[in-house]
Amino acid sequence: MSGNAIKQLLLLIAATLVLSLPPAVMADIFMIKQVDGGLEVIKDGKLLTRYLTKSGAKPVLWPLIGPHGNEITRAYPMRDAGEHERNDHVHHRSFWFTHGNVNGVDFWAETEGHGNIIHKGFTIAKGGDTAVIETKNDWVDSKGKKVCEDVRRLTFGKSGGAYWIDFDTTVTASEGELLFGDTKEGSFGVRVAGTMKVTSKMGGKIVNQQGDEDLQAWGKASPWVDYVGPVKGNTVGIAIMNHPTSFRYPTYWHVRTYGLFTANPFGLHHFKNSNDVDGSHKMAKGETMKLRYRVYVHKGDTEAAKIAAQFKVYQGVKK
Repeated sequence: MSGNAIKQLLLLIAATLVLSLPPAVMADIFMIKQVDGGLEVIKDGKLLTRYLTKSGAKPVLWPLIGPHGNEITRAYPMRDAGEHERNDHVHHRSFWFTHGNVNGVDFWAETEGHGNIIHKGFTIAKGGDTAVIETKNDWVDSKGKKVCEDVRRLTFGKSGGAYWIDFDTTVTASEGELLFGDTKEGSFGVRVAGTMKVTSKMGGKIVNQQGDEDLQAWGKASPWVDYVGPVKGNTVGIAIMNHPTSFRYPTYWHVRTYGLFTANPFGLHHFKNSNDVDGSHKMAKGETMKLRYRVYVHKGDTEAAKIAAQFKVYQGVKK
């Protein structure tokens, strides 16, 4: 048998093995696909999200697809505002991590003089039973001067009819002394779909571990918060959980009834409405800060999705 014939036979065997896998096995496999501007994360043969290396001033995930196949984060400004969306806060880009005061530079807003988070490369991009994307990023001011750097790892996995994204980042004071300032404008989170937000009055609801709801959940420290609401006739939720090994666990929450939903361990004087507290964090050159979150995307409300139990599972994950 010729070398070419052997090669064709091996390809046929490999294809047969893939096609013969039970559907349940095939459904568990995540795939990573390179596309213009970043990567796609594929699950069950369908788009789950895209990692965009640059959207505005930073890398983001968009769109984020929910368990019923619909987008569950705001489309604007990547696309025109959708149902019950407003074209406000152009810097609220689906799923992101930044901060509003880093050595005096605003990486949060996209106004004049803002900083930029520059994607330097993918160090890991692999699929399988879970998918992992790891990147290196430089934080630079409006003149291009480097302020600090981060490595962020996103791990995608499934849990029954839900899925999760673990966002683990290490910020390094690579250039010298580094100060993450006390401001509510930060840091890690999402902007939910327009129909999910509480102010749309379609059933949207915010709840934290202690049971604080909607407006009362803003500025509180809690291990987790769940934002639930309707999308295309189905109730879905996005819960963000804070790992016990994360910096300043449990984090405080800058979560708004108009759809903004972020974890922020720095903005204490805003959250406590007091100038007697300071949530700033200073690092010497070479020091690091680790922030760890799980975004848990689920069907149904907080109780139906057993978010308290899911947090216990996440709490036990070794980091």
